[in-house]
Amino acid sequence: MSRLLVVQNHPGGGPGRFGDWLAADGLSLDVVHAYAGAPLPRRLTHRGVMVLGGGYLPDDDVRAPWLAPTRALVAEALEREVPVFGICLGGQLLARVAGGTVQADHGTPEFGSTPLSLRPEAGGDPLFRGLPERVTAVEHHVDAVTALPPGAAWLMESAGCPYQAFRVGERAWGVQFHPEADADRVRSWDPERMRALGLDPAELRRRADRDEPAAGAVWREVARRFAAVVVA
Repeated sequence: MSRLLVVQNHPGGGPGRFGDWLAADGLSLDVVHAYAGAPLPRRLTHRGVMVLGGGYLPDDDVRAPWLAPTRALVAEALEREVPVFGICLGGQLLARVAGGTVQADHGTPEFGSTPLSLRPEAGGDPLFRGLPERVTAVEHHVDAVTALPPGAAWLMESAGCPYQAFRVGERAWGVQFHPEADADRVRSWDPERMRALGLDPAELRRRADRDEPAAGAVWREVARRFAAVVVA
């Protein structure tokens, strides 16, 4: 089986259903709990890399010292054209490594099931081509990519955050949303924190339950396509 390196940046931020789908499609996931001090490889020997989310900026090396070696591995993957999939912080880290910019507390925070729009550039993309023009995904972010890397393909956007999905080169993708998170993840969020942000926890759960069937089918297909890129 093709081995995929998975960098986990937060105890509650595992690969979830996306990881299950990738495993079902022929990948062997080596999940490194970097947040807990598990060492990252010095050199990339895997067939692909997936970097998950977490409550840091991509260069927050004081609070999260493992981000520096993670950036080095992603840079190596880009140089060698090893497939990359970055989720939330992971997508921001990919953008940062490739020459884009990321800003803290930028724009409209997004939480819960959020409408996304497919852009015309996605028509020729190996992962996003042919997806519905409108789909939802779970969001949980206040930081955002503010400029894409030079030459990146801009694939998806939302009303509150333009850079929801992009591709660097031919085999590296970053997304701001959480395709690995389902409605159960939304139900696990602290309701007091949601209320402090001006959100209604019950409404967040209701929307996530409503959108789950259609959204899950879309992100399952994206996982299948990424696994195929890694295996190939």
